Amino acid sequence: MTAMREEQLKEIHPPTYSEDYWHGLKLAVPVILGYLPIAISFGVLAVQTGISFFHALLMSMTVYAGASQFMALNMLAIGTAGLEIVLATFILNVRHFVMSISLFSNLQHIPKRWQTLLAQGITDESFALASLRQKELGSQPSAAIYLGIFSGAFGMWVIGTGIGAFIGNIVPEALSDSMGIALYALFIGLLVPAIRAYWKIGIIAAGSAGLSWFFSIYLSEGWAIVLATVFGSLIGVWVLEEEEK
Repeated sequence: MTAMREEQLKEIHPPTYSEDYWHGLKLAVPVILGYLPIAISFGVLAVQTGISFFHALLMSMTVYAGASQFMALNMLAIGTAGLEIVLATFILNVRHFVMSISLFSNLQHIPKRWQTLLAQGITDESFALASLRQKELGSQPSAAIYLGIFSGAFGMWVIGTGIGAFIGNIVPEALSDSMGIALYALFIGLLVPAIRAYWKIGIIAAGSAGLSWFFSIYLSEGWAIVLATVFGSLIGVWVLEEEEK
């Protein structure tokens, strides 16, 4: 009843663009706070790997993919060629195509130009947050809400990278290595509440994790993640479809 009441109020007094944007920004607070230590860790590791402050910042602004950026640092550290790093990053990030299709399939009312812009801000964590809040946002959420979610996460990622790159030369290497675990802690923090609310999401997550492990035995990490994402999505379609019936 409360959700229905909110929908009726929105129809009578539709929120302004700025109100929707700030609403999205507030929803993104868990991701924003979680990104800070991870981005600082990346900035620190980047400088310790030999990347300049400017290039570390530029990498976060253009690549904007935590797992790929950390992987690229490791590959640079062992002297991997640039083309191999680009190809590996592309393979690892193919899953973003799947996430974009999944998210925007329910946002056809948003103009294509906005969909194109918003797609640039999708990460694992922001996608998880936006997907889990779709029912709360209603059937016709504005582009400004998603812009608030994605821009807040992006802004903190860049700021955190700058902080980490600035202090990189004075942070002990052992400490910077330990900060990387925050990336996994953040995603688990987003996943657990969803599983508590919809237990079948746990089946999807466990199935996807199992597929990722299985594929990684025979394929590279990038392809393992891509295939696990695709087949995990198919599991999700089947499981949630059964729930609706």
